Amino acid sequence: MTSQNPIFIPGPTNIPEVLRKAVDMPTIDHRSPVFGKILHPALEGVKKVLKTTTGQVFVFPSTGTGGWETAITNTLSPGDKVLATRNGMFSHRWIDMCHRHGLDVQVVLQEWGEGVPADRFEEILTADKNHEIKVVLATHNETATGVRSDIAAIRGALDAANHPAMLFVDGVSSIGSMDFRMDEWGVDIAVTGSQKGFMLPPGLAIIGFSPKAMAAVEAAKLPRTFFDIRDMVKGYAANGFPYTPPVGLLNGLKVATDMLLEEGLENVFARHHRIAEGVRRAISAWGLQLCAARPALYSDTITAIRTPEGFDANRIVGHALNTYDVAFGTGLGDVAGKVFRIGHLGSLTDVMALSGIATAEMVMADLGLQVKLGSGVAAAQEHYRQSTTNSQKAAA
Repeated sequence: MTSQNPIFIPGPTNIPEVLRKAVDMPTIDHRSPVFGKILHPALEGVKKVLKTTTGQVFVFPSTGTGGWETAITNTLSPGDKVLATRNGMFSHRWIDMCHRHGLDVQVVLQEWGEGVPADRFEEILTADKNHEIKVVLATHNETATGVRSDIAAIRGALDAANHPAMLFVDGVSSIGSMDFRMDEWGVDIAVTGSQKGFMLPPGLAIIGFSPKAMAAVEAAKLPRTFFDIRDMVKGYAANGFPYTPPVGLLNGLKVATDMLLEEGLENVFARHHRIAEGVRRAISAWGLQLCAARPALYSDTITAIRTPEGFDANRIVGHALNTYDVAFGTGLGDVAGKVFRIGHLGSLTDVMALSGIATAEMVMADLGLQVKLGSGVAAAQEHYRQSTTNSQKAAA
């Protein structure tokens, strides 16, 4: 695949040149004060992106999966009860990890295309009179289906049930791209990674802990070594890590948070919504349906598109890569072969999005689907033109 074309997978995302250069740095002594000048601004920048003033941020050499493991091993003990929804591949994988760690997981099954059911959670939590449920897991943005769940509503369910369980949120494909309010939504642990909204290469698990989550750490009995945040707390206090840190990636994280904050988080979210809406209008013009069941669930970072019954969606992904050197996302798990995914997060513009829409049209036409060339592009263009004009009028 040529590096000249942008990618449209749900992550890793396109890397801006300034971040590529920030990661590519000479070796430094990571036990010197120089490292602290990289580490602490990066952590403070992440706190601002998470919208927390009370939480603590930890960054491990890992991925979002390592972030999940950090969350559960630092706060839970064998046999603890967890409440979760299975509504996509990544919620499924977090549930599987909990099972492997000997946790008792109560799973609410949802159709893939639906969100986390706050009303059902409220019923279960209200019925849990002895408060046996220690944690509620929620995937903010299900990357496999392009579904965004309402985290504020889940916090509302916990509050309505007057339940003390902690709320852990997978924000891997939302944080840094869609609005996330750790303090306001009462999120106790937020998990993300470097390779999506932060526009960096894979390699960093980024986790925010609330004071309540921090208070649970000492009583937790699950084994942890590499992901023990107590060691990380000690390391941060001495301007270091408990082991060799990924200095270049952390320097990139410092610059990435600066970029997001300089653009303005609300502007970042508005840009993602505008681009996503253009993609959705293109899909409507093609006569195709989204995997997400209704507009309230539509993700602003990933769109999963259902192909006609009997058509293998993987053919679209393969043909795009082999013929046009453009990458789209395949379907996963229960929707494998039934959807293809357009990732529209991170370093992306209207113009870049249009190139992906145009490529998807060519691919589908090549494969014999009844898609009129130019139809989706025209629908997206009209939306981008109107939204840009409206933004200019508002600024004036």
